[in-house]
Amino acid sequence: MSPTPPLRAAVVGTGHRAQTFTRDLAARPGHRVVALCDPSPTRMAFHNRLLAEAGEPPATTWEPERFTDLLAKEGIDEVVVTTVDAEHDRYVVPALKAGCRVVTEKPMTVDAARCARILDTVRETGNSLTVAFNYRFNPVHEKVRALLAEGAVGEVLSVHYEWLLDTRHGADYFRRWHREKRYSGGLMVHKASHHFDLVNWWLADTPDEVFGYGRLAFYGPDAGARHGLRREYDRAHGAEAAAGDPFALDLAGDATLRALYLDAERDDGYHRDRNVFGGPVTIEDDMAVLVRYARGATMTYHLTAYSPWEGYRVMVNGSAGRLELEVEESRWQAPRTRITSTRGALHGDTAAEHAGGVRLTLRPLWQPPVDVTVTVAHEAHGGGDTRMLDALFGGTRADGGTWADGGTRPAGHPTATERDGALALAVGLAANRCFETGRPVRTGDLVPALGTRAS
Repeated sequence: MSPTPPLRAAVVGTGHRAQTFTRDLAARPGHRVVALCDPSPTRMAFHNRLLAEAGEPPATTWEPERFTDLLAKEGIDEVVVTTVDAEHDRYVVPALKAGCRVVTEKPMTVDAARCARILDTVRETGNSLTVAFNYRFNPVHEKVRALLAEGAVGEVLSVHYEWLLDTRHGADYFRRWHREKRYSGGLMVHKASHHFDLVNWWLADTPDEVFGYGRLAFYGPDAGARHGLRREYDRAHGAEAAAGDPFALDLAGDATLRALYLDAERDDGYHRDRNVFGGPVTIEDDMAVLVRYARGATMTYHLTAYSPWEGYRVMVNGSAGRLELEVEESRWQAPRTRITSTRGALHGDTAAEHAGGVRLTLRPLWQPPVDVTVTVAHEAHGGGDTRMLDALFGGTRADGGTWADGGTRPAGHPTATERDGALALAVGLAANRCFETGRPVRTGDLVPALGTRAS
């Protein structure tokens, strides 16, 4: 019997996050990256070097305008979408219609119309769409899910969730394309979709109504001037005023950043190192949100993008007790302008300097608190990346490329569907609407196809 040929994969969008998929698909015998699609030949050449380093043949390179030709001429079986968020549906929809299996980075998309287009296409074609919510695969998060599912706190009545981005990680969203809501949907969509998906998944419930306030309180030209932090330059490279600025990014000082962005500027003119206190910035950096779920639980959520430390606190209150999680991904950050990550400022790829600890505490009613033992990893997004990739694409060459169930994903792993992607998106979109109107918003009014039934 002849061996089964590897699935033919296309990676669309060859920026920094795409490295994870290009490298890992190249390490798996059941898959082969045969095509790359991006506006920049320079970035695609970088990814072909990654394939060469893995001993793989080069992939063909395609302009975005020829994506449908790529699908047909390359005989693509699976597509990984890692483009600018607002472009996801541009590739997800034709790939689904072509019969491909599709994996898209989070968020699934950035607005209600694009979301409806994706949901309609999945329904019409019956094809597979997975949203890459790697936080589900963090062992700590899986432990929280297991404790809640087994009734450790009884019926869940409320959740308090605080997420802090420090002034290295948080600032990075204000240097790049994410700073404009038309491209990213803002941090309520781009970043918080991780967090909203986690709570939806932990509670096995659907968000019904949202209210919130958000503002640009720290970054941007006005706040920067008000706090005495603003320096007068547009982008850091070549700017004398950026010298010594702890908020400036040195593209030339990191080989990967230079190859992916500085050298690629001749292709598309994109600047990866904008001044975080310059304009335009149309997203918020301080957001407070209240969510009511279909079965009655509520969540208070706060995202701060300018904190001195990075991490999060989650408290779940129930009829039988309380579960508390605190994760210190970085206890503090020293000022610096150079990035040391070997993959070009991939936040979460390696453990942060000054990483702290993880504490998970169960506090039952009428009993002493219990410190729950958890597996702690600060690299690869808490271990989530590696486990997610294994779940999506099967084993690597190092372990023989096989799994017990004989399929491409281990049984029982919590991969997220298009519905999960839409539910997380709906909370962020509703929050954005609240920021504009000051009024509560029902998620079903934004994305009627979701309804409010429990997952």
